[in-house]
Amino acid sequence: MPPRVAVIVFPGNNCELETARAVENAGMSAELFRWNRDAKELDQFDGFVVGGGFAYQDRVRSGAIAAKEPIMDGLARAAEAGKPILGICNGAQILVEAALVPAVRGSDSLDMALAPNRMVKNGHVVREGYFTDWRNLKNLAPPGRCAFNLDIPEGELLPMPFAHAEGRFTTADAKVREALVSGRHVVFAYATPSGEVHEEFPDCPNGSIFAAAAVCNVPGNVLAIMPHPERADTLKHVPSSFPGPYGLARRRAFGDPDALNRPGPGRRLFDSMRKFLREN
Repeated sequence: MPPRVAVIVFPGNNCELETARAVENAGMSAELFRWNRDAKELDQFDGFVVGGGFAYQDRVRSGAIAAKEPIMDGLARAAEAGKPILGICNGAQILVEAALVPAVRGSDSLDMALAPNRMVKNGHVVREGYFTDWRNLKNLAPPGRCAFNLDIPEGELLPMPFAHAEGRFTTADAKVREALVSGRHVVFAYATPSGEVHEEFPDCPNGSIFAAAAVCNVPGNVLAIMPHPERADTLKHVPSSFPGPYGLARRRAFGDPDALNRPGPGRRLFDSMRKFLREN
């Protein structure tokens, strides 16, 4: 039996189908799980993905209302039990608002926020608001630091698309910042094609501290990632103009349907989730 993964759907989500497809392409079984079902039904699943979109129209703050729904109590229990939970874009915002990430001061403490984008260059704000593009994500953590980087070597670059207006990981608490570094909570960071990590625009597209693109909790079974791995699930998703090995592979696959449907960089996270479930 393949591992069972619930793809949580809130009102306003719009990425659930491609997220479920990415889960199944990695050899797991996906089921769309509506937010208003009994949270106890989550117990029958092995893992969870909270996908992207605009839950409750992003009212108040992105993810703020969804994070208060009863279903999040079920996800909190799953996190405590060590089950893998992946939050993508709006799903990442929901996990942060629910205090499931990074949870360095405990599950009842809201340690971070995903604030509105603020792109800074040479000390000046050069852009704000919604932005969409592709960037390399650099794996900053040793393989296995979280459930979603098991077979990704430290330092490897994965091209990934992003599309958000509130994707800036930030905190005003110096102790939380210290814990993020000492605990290797920043699993993926935005990077240049040569692997350099900078907080300034355009290398970092939103102004996140440490150029963070994805942050995990203390045990590593919960990951909040702002870019969209499900939108880089196959090689055909990668722009042919993108620099690096994935862009080269995409160009070489031109006109070959089988090659274009080979796993893309985003599949690595879902493959890691499957491996984690089989080994734990």
